[in-house]
Parts: sequence; C-alpha cells; structure tokens
Amino acid sequence: MSKEAWKKTEKTGKVTFWSRTRNELWTKGETSGNFLLVKKVYIGCDNDTILIKAVPKGPTCHTGNKTCFFKEIK
Repeated sequence: MSKEAWKKTEKTGKVTFWSRTRNELWTKGETSGNFLLVKKVYIGCDNDTILIKAVPKGPTCHTGNKTCFFKEIK
C-alpha cells in the first residue's frame, strides 16, 4: 500500500491499494461493489507494516469466491 492508498483508505474507510500492474490507485469494490470496509488497523512492531482487518461486502475474489485464498496446496 502506498502513502496515497493509505490516505484514501483513511478518508473513505474502504481499503485502497496501489496497483503495480495498472500503475494506479485501486479501491477494492469500485467496479464490483464488493468493498472491503475497514474495521481495525494494526501496525507492526517495526512500524513498517500494517494489517487491516476489514468487513467484506460480498465475495472478495474476482472468481466469485469468498476469498482469493481458496486453493490448498498441501
């Protein structure tokens, strides 16, 4: 997450990322309506990592799955 993405996340309450592929800010749900609404934010002990707990409004994966992490490998 870039500084700009963090600022937008703080302002809107919707999780926003920096897309390296598209080279632009991307708010999860802006096209699907399946936003990630910020519930809590934690910062790592070294102050260089954040963890955002969010409430999903609908499936969060573009495949329609609840999460993108549904493929078990082991």
